[in-house]
Amino acid sequence: MSSVVKKRRKKMSKHKYDKRRKKNRHKKK
Repeated sequence: MSSVVKKRRKKMSKHKYDKRRKKNRHKKK
């Protein structure tokens, strides 16, 4: 299971993290 989670994290690494970072910045402001 850990290998599957790692592969999934690598695929949505940049795509999802980018959207989450932008939302986090808005929440901080």
